[in-house]
Amino acid sequence: MRNFGYCRVSDTGQNERRQIDAMAALGIPRTHTYIDKQSGKDFQRPAYRRLMRKLKRGDLLCISSLDRLGRNYAEVQEQWRVLTKEKGVDINVLDMPLLDTQQHKDLIGTFISDLVLQVLSFVGQSELEHIRTRQAEGIAAARAQGIHLGRPRKAVQKHFEEIAAQWACKEITLEQALIQCGMARSTFYRKAREYRK
Repeated sequence: MRNFGYCRVSDTGQNERRQIDAMAALGIPRTHTYIDKQSGKDFQRPAYRRLMRKLKRGDLLCISSLDRLGRNYAEVQEQWRVLTKEKGVDINVLDMPLLDTQQHKDLIGTFISDLVLQVLSFVGQSELEHIRTRQAEGIAAARAQGIHLGRPRKAVQKHFEEIAAQWACKEITLEQALIQCGMARSTFYRKAREYRK
């Protein structure tokens, strides 16, 4: 039996050190610890895919918590099934002892593990959907108050209309207009269309 660890953080700004240390404390070598810095919305992650190719029947996969595996309810369930049933891999979820397939091999143990997995996956998916709903509500409320979202709007030169008119009449070149306005080509074209309207 070989032991593997899987660590995931949602983006490059987050630190995976705590998860790596937890794997090292279990005696999992760094060469057997796979790390992704990517969202858990699906399983198209480079390190996870490499790990799946390495895992063989009888191996043990350790993860610090179920949400490190993924956040999509249906996909977590499917990956659990592939790992435990098809590949014959044991899984140990460190912060949830009931989700340790090497300890609960009898019928009742398997039933409890599967039940806990379903409940936790459902909670994770619900949390993700609530976050999306709250985010959409926040965006709608901000827009209703006239708050601009996204990158700050670039201030338009006071004499933009005049510069755009000179460019339209071919009195100045596009490059000259861009320099005078301090704009990128695409921004200049967009603003020129807005002013024409």
